Amino acid sequence: MIYVYVGILGIFVTLFVLSWREEEKRIFRKMAAYVLGRQQDIRQKHAGGRNDWKRDLCRRQLGDKLKTLQPGLAVPGQIKAYYLTQYSRILMVVFLGDLFCLAVWISAHSNPMLMEGSYLWRNPHGEGRIPVELAAQIEGAQEEIFDYLVEERKYTQDEIQVLYEEAVKLFPEIILGENESLEEVRQDMELITSLEGYPFEIRWESSAYSVVNTDGTVENEELTESEIVTLTASFCYEEWSFEHQFHVQIHPVIYTGQEALRHRIDELVARQEEDTKTEEKMVLPTQIDDYALVWREVIEDSSGYFLALVLITAGVLYWAHGKELDQKLEVRRKELLLDYPEIVNKLALYMGAGMTIRNAFLKMGEDYRKQEKQKRRYVYEEILIACHELQGGRSETEAYDHFGRRCQVQAYIKLSALLSQNLRKGSNDLLQMMRQEADNAFAQRKSLARKLGEEAGTKLLLPMMMMLCIVMIIIMIPAYFSFML
Repeated sequence: MIYVYVGILGIFVTLFVLSWREEEKRIFRKMAAYVLGRQQDIRQKHAGGRNDWKRDLCRRQLGDKLKTLQPGLAVPGQIKAYYLTQYSRILMVVFLGDLFCLAVWISAHSNPMLMEGSYLWRNPHGEGRIPVELAAQIEGAQEEIFDYLVEERKYTQDEIQVLYEEAVKLFPEIILGENESLEEVRQDMELITSLEGYPFEIRWESSAYSVVNTDGTVENEELTESEIVTLTASFCYEEWSFEHQFHVQIHPVIYTGQEALRHRIDELVARQEEDTKTEEKMVLPTQIDDYALVWREVIEDSSGYFLALVLITAGVLYWAHGKELDQKLEVRRKELLLDYPEIVNKLALYMGAGMTIRNAFLKMGEDYRKQEKQKRRYVYEEILIACHELQGGRSETEAYDHFGRRCQVQAYIKLSALLSQNLRKGSNDLLQMMRQEADNAFAQRKSLARKLGEEAGTKLLLPMMMMLCIVMIIIMIPAYFSFML
């Protein structure tokens, strides 16, 4: 995996060098601008393909959405800024994720246990055992993976120990290992040398070392019938010692070829462990029978999973950024609906005061322009564009039609149609119609506000349920423990 991480890092370094002359100020936006430029060049070279119409359709739809949200800016510039933001986010996520994966890999491989292919470092005396996962392989056989605990370095055996009688009662279950009972032993036993909670050392003796070794290894490959072996456990503490005997019945076992090989390797490693207890290094066996034994440390490297997570995160960000436009459009639609009664009421008010429709639009646009600290409102931005069209010489009918189409809300389309129709045909009832429309708009706004309130209440159900569960846990746990006591 290190080559993948370094390769990704090399790609970013290359992008950094190639994109240095781009006009963007930030590094990742420079890279995004360079990638976007090269992408456009490739598309131009392969123009006329069968998927070009799909790409153009997507760009037109994206341009329409961006134009709706920012009507005052040019569409090509908005599309470019949109893709620059999207690409820069993805590049930043992949770059930071790659650095994290590289750090995880370096951390996993910085302190290897296996040295020179056959040495395992031990901890000094008193610092505990070291877990290590090893893979052993010989020519023509499947690789085997072993989990070992490299014992801490021990000095000459001169330790003082004691035996407590109550510990003996626990041993029949402990030394069984994966066997069913002491009367039917087919696998290695757990002849432990210490028991948690008891400060003693346990030494084992066997009546038949060729069948059961002191480390619990059961060598029953050559047995043809069951055999009873007496295991003697010596529990020592200072000057006092106690011996207890366990009678176990060993049954023969049949191994497959691969299991026999694994058992043989395990036996050799255990023997080497026993022979090199007092040495600083544990020498692993390098040969089994007539075959060379090659060791490899199995390092738990989780950086690949992090890379997959990074790539998934980048894809989710790309998808979420596209959905963000739809969310903004929905927010804009709701805002336009909420502002509609205010716009209709203002038009009715200004027209009732003797203003023409044109002057009423100009008045609303001028008032909005003067309020610099006011929050940006979509409907007034559209009114400003309509004012610019009117001042630029466009006819009122076209300006109002464009205003309704840009808003993309049925209420404003109806309003623009009403204003345009009045200009084309003339009507003395326009003021009365505007007042009636204002009343209807306020009624619709009340209905919309009620609907939004219901939606907000529904969204609060999940947090309320979570809080209820937490309160129930806080109440039930103390009650449960008080009942148990």
